Amino acid sequence: MPVREISSTNISPAITTASADTNYSRPLAIVTTLFFMWGFLTCLNDILVPHLRSIFDLSYARVMLIQLSFFSAYFLFSVPWSRIVNWIGYQRTMVAGLLTMAAGAFLFIPAAVAVSFPLFLTALMVLATGITGLQVAANPYVVVLGKPATASSRLDLTQAFNSLGTTVAPKIGGLLILSAAPLAIEQLRQLSPQASAAYRASQAASVKLPYAVIAVALLVLAIMIGVSKLPKIERAAPRAGASVPDSIWSHPNLLFGALGIFAYVGAEVSIGSFLVNYFGLPAIAGMSAKTAAGYVSFYWGGAMIGRFLGAPVLRRVKAGNVLALCAIAAVVLVTTSMMTGGHTAMWTMLAIGFFNSIMFPTIFSLGVAELGPLTGTGSGLLNMAIVGGAVLPVIQGAIADHFGLHHAFVLPVICYLYILFYALSGSRPNSQRYERA
Repeated sequence: MPVREISSTNISPAITTASADTNYSRPLAIVTTLFFMWGFLTCLNDILVPHLRSIFDLSYARVMLIQLSFFSAYFLFSVPWSRIVNWIGYQRTMVAGLLTMAAGAFLFIPAAVAVSFPLFLTALMVLATGITGLQVAANPYVVVLGKPATASSRLDLTQAFNSLGTTVAPKIGGLLILSAAPLAIEQLRQLSPQASAAYRASQAASVKLPYAVIAVALLVLAIMIGVSKLPKIERAAPRAGASVPDSIWSHPNLLFGALGIFAYVGAEVSIGSFLVNYFGLPAIAGMSAKTAAGYVSFYWGGAMIGRFLGAPVLRRVKAGNVLALCAIAAVVLVTTSMMTGGHTAMWTMLAIGFFNSIMFPTIFSLGVAELGPLTGTGSGLLNMAIVGGAVLPVIQGAIADHFGLHHAFVLPVICYLYILFYALSGSRPNSQRYERA
């Protein structure tokens, strides 16, 4: 997830050297596999939401504990992981993150055997803890692994491969996890206790093979990253003995940016989490869960296409203007979907993925602008703000329980309006604020 261009006058010599005209294509390709992997695993949650809701007879608000458990890891573990990066370096932190992810994936097997919702939540949190480690290490690593002038564009491009993972995950997850058509909640409640237990066990078992394969793949990837000869790059830090006469709290663009990340991730996850259930509504498409899961790929596929297109656009067009345009488009599309029905409501909601594409990299880049040696600390704060993906889906679930799912998307509208404010005003760095003062 992108960080801004880093000025060589504000950072240590190690980063200045790493940013020189050196070909880093091979290490970037290796690290890009991590972006794909965590995108794939994050998006599988959109399949787990309707699947576990059916198994455990959960309300919309309670099933969103899936996203709460997953994304709260960013808030809880971003700072500890940043300290681990400082202790053992970027490459070893990536390996540690992958091993933690593998442990979380293996935990899905006992969770399925025990048919335990709390154990599923525990597995998700362990998995997300590992992903947090990858985020904390891989994002700044990609930023400094090349020319500072192309940092945002480079990280936007790696994020495109993250979106490739999110695009294929719903299709694969739908085929493997939702292979057996789930019973409706009303049908489930009519079963005898013995039949209900047998049904829940058979449905829960469908996650064992996919997550076992994922766990093995993560172990293999950890070995590959561990034995690869990646360039050693120091984190952005002041020179030895130098003091930093600055504070992250004196940079409004960072503080407003943290709220922007909170709003963006919350909106993106809220929409993605409810798409399968949304498309199942008779007023929208009346689809089965398995069919709807296939359409979710269009949502994440739009983000992938948008990021591939956004990389060159962000080299030529002012980032704030691109962000504002995308925020306006998202507001219009969500509002249109809420006010209509049928395929119009379905495709306008799916189209939001395209305009989501550049939001995270752009907000992140604008948020850490002009932080200099505080860039690492600022990046940690922005990573913690990903907790919006834990909080806002639960709130949207509560709205859906009380007012209906069709009207619950008012929450993402509010989020995109805040992002519009950030693009037009909140993202201005101190140099521009003082200039206008």
